[in-house]
Amino acid sequence: MNREALPPADLTPEEARELQLALRGQVVHALPPDFSPEFIAGADLSIVRGRDVGHAAIVVLAADGMRPVDRATASVKVEFPYVPGLLSFRELPPLAVAWERLSVRPDVVIFDAHGLAHPRRFGLACHGGLLFDVPSIGAAKSILVGEHGDLGEVKGSTAPLVHDDEELGVALRTRTGVSPVYVSAGHRMDLASAVDIVLGVSLRYRIPEPIRRAHRLSNLVRVGAGP
Repeated sequence: MNREALPPADLTPEEARELQLALRGQVVHALPPDFSPEFIAGADLSIVRGRDVGHAAIVVLAADGMRPVDRATASVKVEFPYVPGLLSFRELPPLAVAWERLSVRPDVVIFDAHGLAHPRRFGLACHGGLLFDVPSIGAAKSILVGEHGDLGEVKGSTAPLVHDDEELGVALRTRTGVSPVYVSAGHRMDLASAVDIVLGVSLRYRIPEPIRRAHRLSNLVRVGAGP
């Protein structure tokens, strides 16, 4: 893990934005040589509104068949406030604890968040990929920045997500007739590969299977933690 990218707990929002600008130059916009993922992970965090403990979950699945091979959780006090565009400073510290508890390191991680489709081109998926030193993808349920045009109704349809005349990602239909997810590259990833991977792990549901299972696990940990 690249601990230099681990967000300090005592940053102000303005300092966090400055750190995003400083770190984004380290993001690699290409796949590693001979990239052929065997294990794909989903990462998510659950926080009860009004409370300060984040329940992180990472689920690792076999790329062939989506069979679970490992999972890890962590419940950690969250120090950073909720600020749009600064999600990584809130979610990565608990996720980093869960990452350290994994026995199987995934070849790629899908985050329930944005990557390059971010005001400063450094969303949680970019920051998380840099921290974990792993290819990463953002697959978010809503748009943070940008707009897209008409999108076909059939599964696999895409439309470019554009902000300030720059294509940052795509709206991707992961299930016919259902609202899209918004896919963007994180670290050590390109957009075409990100779309192929997300579509390949989107089975019966709108949400890609790795982050769907991570979301379910984080909620189970939150409920088990009690009030």
